[in-house]
Parts: sequence; C-alpha cells; structure tokens
Amino acid sequence: MSELTLTVMRLGFLAVLWLFVIVAVQVIRSDLFGTRVTQRGSRRDAGRQQQAARQAPPQQRQQTGGGRRGRNTPTKLVVTEGTLTGTTVALQGQTITLGRAHDSTIVLDDDYASSRHARIYPDRDGQWIVEDLGSTNGTYLDRTRLTTPTPISLGAPIRIGKTVIELRK
Repeated sequence: MSELTLTVMRLGFLAVLWLFVIVAVQVIRSDLFGTRVTQRGSRRDAGRQQQAARQAPPQQRQQTGGGRRGRNTPTKLVVTEGTLTGTTVALQGQTITLGRAHDSTIVLDDDYASSRHARIYPDRDGQWIVEDLGSTNGTYLDRTRLTTPTPISLGAPIRIGKTVIELRK
C-alpha cells in the first residue's frame, strides 16, 4: 500500500472518530439539560382567529363551534399526572399532538415519550380519537395499548409514559 493511501485512510478514520465524539457529546448534553420548552401562541394570534370568526358567514360560524354542544361532549384536555399536571388545553376541533418535539401541542418532558408520540383529533361525528404514531413505548387508553385509532370516552385516562391525560367537560 502506498504512503498516500495510508495517510488518507488515517485522516478518514480520524474524521469519523471526531464525528462520533461530537454526536456523543450532543446526546449527553440533551439528556442532561432536557428539551427547551417554548411558549407558543400569543394574544395577537388569538385576536386574528376571533376576527376571522366574526368575518365568516353565519353558516360557517355555526359549524366552527357556534352551535350547541352535546351534554357529554368534552371541552378540554387535562393533564392529571406527570410533570405537566394541571395543564389544560381547550378542545376547539383542532388536532392535538403529544410528544417531545418542540412543535407538539403538549410537549412532554418524559423519558418514555417519543418525539411524535400520539395525536388526538375529532372525527366527523364530533367523537375524539386517540392515535399512537408508532411510538416505542406505546400509548395506553384505560390500561389497553393502542394499535389502531380509538375513540376516547369522557374521563378515560390516556397514558404516555408517566403522563396521564383525560378529556373533560
């Protein structure tokens, strides 16, 4: 083997070794310091949504939540156990994502949660559905591991790691 080939192989091995060290340091740093929680949504965004709702035609206003709700229709999502205990999210017909990712609706700082762990969304009949998004540790509804999108009954606990979430009126 020529001297040039041997030198190029040594430099390549050194570059791969340093890349491994840098990635290992980044993983250790994220484990030590956790994920950064950012506040999303502002009063300005809420004002825009209210203005858009006022400008919508009357038929559309009624469909977006101006109509009557049933007695057993949930209005909020409440975290009952875990680091976010007491957190409440109003249910307004939008999809709610759960996970460690910064762009999730509820950011879970839980070792057992995936970055995109689960989502909760309304179906056409107004029933709320929970779906596991291929997480490693699973999503549980009433102690049953979810394998397909499943309707959620009022007050049924949804467990993701150490975090428990319920739909309430």
